[in-house]
Amino acid sequence: MLRITDLQLPLDHTDAELRAAVLAELSIDDKELVSFSIFRRGYDARKKTAIILTYTIDVITTQDEELLRRHKNRPRLSPTPDTEYKYVTRAGDTPFQRPVVIGFGPCGLFVALLLAEMGFRPIVLERGKPVRERTKDTWGLWRKRELHPESNVQFGEGGAGTFSDGKLYSQIKDPKHYGRKVLAEFVKAGAPEEILYVSKPHIGTFRLVKMIEEMRHTIEALGGEIRFQQKVTDIDVVDGKVQGVRLNDSEYIATSHVALAIGHSARDTFKMVAERGIYVEAKPFSIGFRIEHPQSVIDKARFGPNAGNEILGAADYKLVHHAKNGRSVYSFCMCPGGTVVAATSEPGRVVTNGMSQYSRNERNANSAIVVGITPADYPGDPLAGIDLQRKLEEKAYAMGGGNYNAPGQLIGDFLAARASTEIGSVEPSYKPGITLCDLAEALPDFAIQAMREAIPEFDKKIKGFAMKDGILTGVETRTSSPIRIKRNDGDLQSLNTRGLFPAGEGAGYAGGILSAAVDGIRVAEAMATDIQGRQAQ
Repeated sequence: MLRITDLQLPLDHTDAELRAAVLAELSIDDKELVSFSIFRRGYDARKKTAIILTYTIDVITTQDEELLRRHKNRPRLSPTPDTEYKYVTRAGDTPFQRPVVIGFGPCGLFVALLLAEMGFRPIVLERGKPVRERTKDTWGLWRKRELHPESNVQFGEGGAGTFSDGKLYSQIKDPKHYGRKVLAEFVKAGAPEEILYVSKPHIGTFRLVKMIEEMRHTIEALGGEIRFQQKVTDIDVVDGKVQGVRLNDSEYIATSHVALAIGHSARDTFKMVAERGIYVEAKPFSIGFRIEHPQSVIDKARFGPNAGNEILGAADYKLVHHAKNGRSVYSFCMCPGGTVVAATSEPGRVVTNGMSQYSRNERNANSAIVVGITPADYPGDPLAGIDLQRKLEEKAYAMGGGNYNAPGQLIGDFLAARASTEIGSVEPSYKPGITLCDLAEALPDFAIQAMREAIPEFDKKIKGFAMKDGILTGVETRTSSPIRIKRNDGDLQSLNTRGLFPAGEGAGYAGGILSAAVDGIRVAEAMATDIQGRQAQ
C-alpha cells in the first residue's frame, strides 16, 4: 500500500475529482488503481475565499513497488506505515495479583482495556458513579444548584472528558501510532467512523456516554472488574514498594501494581499520595475566564463566504499572545457551538469549563482565555497550587452570589475596567446562571492586565473577538493538574515507589482525551511487562 500526503483540492470538489487527483499524482490509468481510502482530511483556511482541503490518501495499485521506484524522489509518496496495534505481551498461566487501576477517565479506561485485552483481569476503582447516574447528578447542579461532591463533571465514569467537546486530537509525539488504536476502539464502541480521518475529530457528550458504557462492557467481558463509588483512601507502601490499596477507609485489596489515573481534580487523593511519601512536585498550570461569542461571528471570521459549509462545520480557533508583563495568554479547550458549564467538584466553589455536543449547533462559541502561571507564583509545598485554585474558586463563588452562579462581565466592560450591569446581544450559556460584576476582582492583577492586552490583539486575528457584548465568565482554574507525580522515563513507575504507575492528566502526563488515552496504553504496557518480569524472577 502507498501513501500520498498533502493532496490538495478545492472545498467544493467531487468524488470523481478526488479520484482523478489520485491518478494524476501517481501518473497511472484508472484500471491500475485497485482502491484508495482517506487516512486524513484537513483544510487550509488562510484564504477565506479559496479554502483548500488537504488529504492524506492510502492507495493500493497493481504496481506499488514499481511506483515507489519511479517516484523515489517525490516526498509526498511513500509506503503506508503499519499502524496496526501490537500487544507487548500476554498473561500466562502463572498466578499473579490482579493489577489495580484507580480512576476511570480516558486514561484509566485505556489502562484497563489494554490490560484486559492482554489477559490481566484488572480491577478498576472509581470514586464516582456509572456514567448515566453521574449525568443525572451533574444536571442536578446545572438545573437545581445541587452539587454531588463524588458525582459531577470531574468525578465518575468517563472522567472530566465526558462533559467536554470530546476533542480527539493532540500534538503529542506518537511514533507507535497509539492514537490510532484509541480512535479505532472508540469507533468500535460507537463513535462515527469519520474520527479516523478528519483532522480535528470530536464526539460530544451524548455520544461519549454510550461509548463509555460499551467499552466498560468490553472490559468486563474480558475478565476485568469495574467497581463504582470506591474511593481509594490509602496506598499501602512498604520499603518503597506498593503492597495494596484501601477503599473507603475499610476494605483492603492486595496488589503489587497500581495505575494512578485520577484526573486533575482529585485533590484529596493528591494530598494522601504526598503524605505517603510518594514523590510529588508542583507544576505550572493556567488561570482565566471562559469567553463567549456568537458562533456565526467566529464562522465568518475564519471562513468568510464559506461559513456554514457542511464539511468545515462550526469554526474553531487557537490564539496565543505574549503580554508585555511577561505572561503568556492563550485560548484553551475551544468549544464551537457549545456551552459554558459549571465544573466544580467541591462545595462553596465555582469553576467553569466548556462542552459541545457532536452537532456543535448551539448558538455560541466558547473557549477559555487563560494566563500561564508557575510554582514561583504560589511558593510553598508541592500542593500550594491547589490552595491557589481553591482560593480563586471560593472568590468566584462569593462574587456569583453564593448559589453556584458564576461571576460574569461583558467584554467591552472588562476592557474598559467597569462593572457590567446588563446583558447585551450575547446570551450567556452558563447554568445555573451568572451574576454580572467586575471580574478584575476574580484573578491576580497580572492575569487581568495580560488578558486586557491580549483580547484586542486576538481581535486582529478573529474579527469580532473583542465585541463589546461578548461574555466573560469566571473562573477557569483546572486547565491542567497543578502537580506532577513524577515517574521514570523507562518503566513509567514512580520515582520512589515501585509498582505505582502515575498516569494521565492528574499525574501531569497528559492534557485532553486523546493524550490521556495514549498515556493509558503506555502505562498498561509498562504494567504488563513488569508483571511478566517479576514472574520470571
